[in-house]
Amino acid sequence: MISADDLSPAQLAALLHFHADAGVDWMLEDEAVDRFAEFEAQKAARRAAPPAQRPQQAALPRQNTDQPTQAPDRGVAARSEPPPAPAVPQDIAVPQDMERTARMGALPSTVARQVSIPDEQAIAQAERVAASATTLAQLRSAMDEFTGCNLKNSARNLVFLQGAEDARVMIIGPMPNADDDRDGLPFAGRQGEMLDRMLAGIALKRDDLALTNVIPWRPPGNRTPSPREVEICRPFILRQIALVEPQRLLILGNFAARFFFGGQDTIHNMRGVWRDISVSNRVIPAMATLHPQDLVSAPVCKRLAWSDLLMFKAAIQT
Repeated sequence: MISADDLSPAQLAALLHFHADAGVDWMLEDEAVDRFAEFEAQKAARRAAPPAQRPQQAALPRQNTDQPTQAPDRGVAARSEPPPAPAVPQDIAVPQDMERTARMGALPSTVARQVSIPDEQAIAQAERVAASATTLAQLRSAMDEFTGCNLKNSARNLVFLQGAEDARVMIIGPMPNADDDRDGLPFAGRQGEMLDRMLAGIALKRDDLALTNVIPWRPPGNRTPSPREVEICRPFILRQIALVEPQRLLILGNFAARFFFGGQDTIHNMRGVWRDISVSNRVIPAMATLHPQDLVSAPVCKRLAWSDLLMFKAAIQT
């Protein structure tokens, strides 16, 4: 078996593309497999097998220590060398973090055809691009063309705002997961179903809201974005808020709450409290609550989220 450590970045990128085109989007099993127990069971089965069914090991000829050891045939060794790695087209720039991305389980659908730019320039470019967009359609188009964030290199899709463009309520999560990345929509899959149930409990539905994420591209392996990646993406989420002009914000989960409110408190300490945030000279009341994934992973948290949602409903009805 060939290890990923033995592959060049170009070979690794080609392998990832092969798996992505075949429909593979995750490199882990859904459930943990105890390989140690599996191995012990195999050994026990071999010991319990009748002698006739056991594989016979051929006897090794006894080595004659009186004879000098024959030197290996250098010609044979030369012929057994592996073939050279295939050439990579010159117009494709393989990201430097591609090998790390592969080990974390992300499968890019396309190899990035650009060269990374310094973070400071990328942040300035993101600010210019976001500020120049006067509509959500323009902003989405500009983000599609934006090349300054490495997260875009490993993501399948841009996950942009969905819902009413003039919504009174805007819901903001942390970053896309695998379902969001596959569908190109925020809050897809099982987490989206949980969010729909949360909203239905306070008589809200997606069509009347604006849903988006702080980070528009899925990080490799669902890792936490780096501080530089966050700063590059900051102008885009702030511009989405400025263009929608919501009256209330519902912030979901640790990452998004820390992004808007600062500090390092957990969502359990930040939830259920109204705070004001300033976006484009507008002050918008915002409340943080648990992310739908928190409720899927720990159903006991549903009562806390329900308490927050009732408080949020009372505020938007006034």
